[in-house]
Amino acid sequence: MSTLNCGLLLCRIVSMKTSFRNLPAVDKVLSDERISRLEGYPHELLVGIIRQRLEQERESILAGRPCASLDDIVTSVTDWLEMLEKPGLRRVVNASGVIIHTNLGRAPLSEAALAAMEAVSRGYADLEFDLESGTRGSRHVHIESLLCRLTGAEAALVVNNNAAAVLLGLTALANRKEVIVSRGQAVEIGGGFRIPDVMRQSGAKLVEVGTTNRTYAADYEQAITPRTAALMRVHSSNFRLVGFTSEATLEEMITTAKKHDVIVMDDVGSGCLLDTTVYGLAPEPMVQVSVSNGAGLTFFSGDKLVGGPQAGIIVGQKQYIEKLKKHPLARALRIDKTRLAGLVATVTHYLKGEATTKIPVWRMIAAPLKDIESRADLWAQALGGSAKVIPGETMVGGGSLPGGSLPTKLLAISGGKNIQAISRKLRQRDVPVIGRIDKDRLLLDPRTVLPEEDEIVVQALQEIAIKQK
Repeated sequence: MSTLNCGLLLCRIVSMKTSFRNLPAVDKVLSDERISRLEGYPHELLVGIIRQRLEQERESILAGRPCASLDDIVTSVTDWLEMLEKPGLRRVVNASGVIIHTNLGRAPLSEAALAAMEAVSRGYADLEFDLESGTRGSRHVHIESLLCRLTGAEAALVVNNNAAAVLLGLTALANRKEVIVSRGQAVEIGGGFRIPDVMRQSGAKLVEVGTTNRTYAADYEQAITPRTAALMRVHSSNFRLVGFTSEATLEEMITTAKKHDVIVMDDVGSGCLLDTTVYGLAPEPMVQVSVSNGAGLTFFSGDKLVGGPQAGIIVGQKQYIEKLKKHPLARALRIDKTRLAGLVATVTHYLKGEATTKIPVWRMIAAPLKDIESRADLWAQALGGSAKVIPGETMVGGGSLPGGSLPTKLLAISGGKNIQAISRKLRQRDVPVIGRIDKDRLLLDPRTVLPEEDEIVVQALQEIAIKQK
């Protein structure tokens, strides 16, 4: 090693030793006025946070960075404690123009669903207790009859999400057997969830038939062997193939399955229970149609187009549902009492014919354009004329209706280079308002904001207007 390199190394070692000596002791940080005047925190918690912060500083020094000052260390400790006082999840106003926004928690819940969930959370509930006999009951009884009445199915089962529902169905009925799927439906949806991977975890063997763009009933017929357990249809919930395409209908698949005494499993994804074409949207596979056509099991989510809490819902023929209920995996995947209560309330809205007036997702879909324009005008007034109302499109989102959109009116805020700063100010409020940036404009969509949240948006826009003056 050269003399110059040795000198540099020696200087670095000396500097590092000096930094370590300058690192304050735990007691010194504790005695700082900003820490000592804090109330309500156990001594052990404060000491633990300070030690962790000092350990991070030692690692930083070893990496060659200078030692932080006492002021910086104390500030980082108090900042961490301040974060501790804030809720881990925060309510936001979704003005993004995507109704079922996965990153923002998917479907907002109805007032009745929220009240039901709060009621069972405050104390005990008859989750698995039969009030009539005074003996152990089943959590399935609270929701099964409602789902059967709504969909026309013989039986029903609810687990914690749709991925779990599909996994349970395949594990219970197709373990070490073959499941035939169209090559165009062996898809990946949000979060890296791949149908082939789920089948592998369940122990089922995936048999792909047809081509990416064209699959016929004959392709299923030719692939059936004595080891075949099921034919499976998977709704391509977040994309759509167009052009030279063909797909076997569910009716054709069920006819083929009956000839060979195998089950048809139908994963309809978003769980559509109302006819979307009534609202100017493309048709979405309906749960009731899947059941009436004769699918053995139909799987769908509770927190997408259903508009309820996260859940995986399975409806179908009783002989198959009973096998799923008895499978050991069902216990590991079961739904909890709070979400079960919320789902019961949500399904009740459908049975009472009030989904479009009570369930937020359907309220947004069904909202008249003239009402949305009136609200957008109200928002624009809050900015004092520095924004304008323009036509736009609202996406349903959440893996529903790929490419489908609804006409809307958008509040367009122009800001040039400052548009990112304006968007950030809206996000940093106590109740953040989330919009989307298109080129040099911030767009806010009233369709994805409930009317009772308008006051929050107006107040946020007024604050921006004042700061821009």
